[in-house]
Amino acid sequence: MDLDLRKLRYFVAVAEHRHFGRAAQALFIAQPVLSRQIRAFEQELGCPLFTRSTRSVELTPAGRQLYDEASKIATVVDLALRRVHEAQRGEQRIAVGFSPGLHVSEAIRAFTANRPEVEIDVLPLHWWERDAPLRDGRAHVGYLRRPFTDSGLRTVPIGHETKVACLPVTHPLAGCRSLTLADLDGEPFLDGRTRWTSSLEEKFELIASGQGIALVPVSIAGTYSRPGLVYRAVSDAPPVETCLAVPEDGCTGPVPDFLDIATAVLRRLSGGSGKGEEAGTTSLADAPSTD
Repeated sequence: MDLDLRKLRYFVAVAEHRHFGRAAQALFIAQPVLSRQIRAFEQELGCPLFTRSTRSVELTPAGRQLYDEASKIATVVDLALRRVHEAQRGEQRIAVGFSPGLHVSEAIRAFTANRPEVEIDVLPLHWWERDAPLRDGRAHVGYLRRPFTDSGLRTVPIGHETKVACLPVTHPLAGCRSLTLADLDGEPFLDGRTRWTSSLEEKFELIASGQGIALVPVSIAGTYSRPGLVYRAVSDAPPVETCLAVPEDGCTGPVPDFLDIATAVLRRLSGGSGKGEEAGTTSLADAPSTD
């Protein structure tokens, strides 16, 4: 079936307002028209999206899933339309995503000096998104930390970061100059498996209040320094790899030039050359797929 974007927009309005009348007002259409459109949408999908009563409108499990997907669909459509208009105007633009604590400003400055006609957008990535913006079209290039799924992506290694322990200042180990993983055995770790947080700020607030500890890359420690927390080296913590990534079919237009320049600049800043000296400044356009 073909997805009717107008009906999808109507569905999102009802899902957000939980009321057909208020949703119709927000959409500037009559309520009976909205009700008919939603019923037609449910018939096309073959499943109910709302549970209706005289007092409330609630999402069904299928409706909750569609609502979760709707924002991604809207983002892809909006980006596609924007890029169509940019192409018509002869504009070139690259969106660069970057993981928390990683910085791309020097790479962007170096690229802009060579290609001043290309507009650059930057997209800070939430810790839980990882490579998602590369897959849904929000970013052309990502400066990421592993782990993430390589399938459908081409990557160029940049360097490695050590991890440090983030502790509340009141923690018994806060006074130690250096720690080992054995020292942290049995400690309550705050990570995606034990407690989901929507931001690093939320995670660090929980740590500062004594709710747990975390192992974080050293660049995050430098970026998110704040009272109530201490960072301590962990001598045997495995390092985390940083890399540039792009969709396999996305190395077009000005993207290859950006990758060549960004690879050289970011490797120099990281003090390494990715996977050994033989990596040099290999262009992502020439690098083999890692899936």
